Amino acid sequence: MSRPVTLFTIQWGDLPLEEICRLGKEMGYEGLELSAAHLNMHRAAADPAYVQEVKDTLAKYGLQCWAVSNHLAGQCVCDTLPGAYDARLDGFAPAELAGNPEAIQKWAVQEMKDTAHAAKAMGVDVVTFFMGSPIWKFWYSFPQTSEAQVEEGYQQVKALWSPIMDEFDACGVKLALEIHPTEIAFDYWSTKKLLDVFDRRPTLGINFDPSHLVWQGLDPQMFILDFADRIYHVHVKDVKLNLNGRNGILGSHITFGDQRRGWNFVSPGHGDVDFDNIIRALNQIGYDGPLSIEWEDSGMERVFGGTEACAFTKKINFSPSDVAFDDAIKNQ
Repeated sequence: MSRPVTLFTIQWGDLPLEEICRLGKEMGYEGLELSAAHLNMHRAAADPAYVQEVKDTLAKYGLQCWAVSNHLAGQCVCDTLPGAYDARLDGFAPAELAGNPEAIQKWAVQEMKDTAHAAKAMGVDVVTFFMGSPIWKFWYSFPQTSEAQVEEGYQQVKALWSPIMDEFDACGVKLALEIHPTEIAFDYWSTKKLLDVFDRRPTLGINFDPSHLVWQGLDPQMFILDFADRIYHVHVKDVKLNLNGRNGILGSHITFGDQRRGWNFVSPGHGDVDFDNIIRALNQIGYDGPLSIEWEDSGMERVFGGTEACAFTKKINFSPSDVAFDDAIKNQ
């Protein structure tokens, strides 16, 4: 199949670019989805020599780049609004901004605008990202949440992100939001509402990741088919349910990897995601972009897992049929 198999580098951010390129090639990948840990967006937006250095490093190992990511800065855009700020965001922004949500938000907005120019300079037309949510804490409506409070949250997101999207439009780059808890769009109906709030603006699409849907009880295939025109990028990521009567879907504040959790992220092929149905749905909508492995498994050594995940994804990456299976059945 022509879809390239790539590695999302955010979970490998402890390694320098040269090392993750070498390792990615050894594990069998065709390219990298570079996170902000491996692509300095501010430099890439303004320094052609730096961009060339990154491209040369990728080329040295026979790797390509079809998408870049800036999830952490994107999260800071909305989560710094009054009432939404969380001190854990301090770890996503420059250290000197810690404790100052207004400064973090200003940095984040500029960082995302720089990301549009960095992507253009890299020659890619998709940025995967988070956008945060000023109303995530309202997900369980107690104390009671009014419809007006929810609507205000969506409008705040629109007001903050529309100027950023203008910058992306000017660069010819699209945004692919990962549907994910803590985001304004975290399930089916919140995603539909977000797209509607932005008047179905073509700039905004989806970074499809089935792992966040399965544990919520959603069918990832339906997500692909119903939002077919918005699937701009795909993450291959698995999750394993462990709902044994004691373990619940809310996680119990227990660390990932612990078997007391109701679900855990696992290496692709080791969980409950039906990748066969997902590939068939992607074939049906004509998606031919990257299958980017976001590798998260606290119970497995990561180089072993990353290597196995690459081989697994290549194995399931089949093309749609170009004939009906019964075409050859003829009357003789």
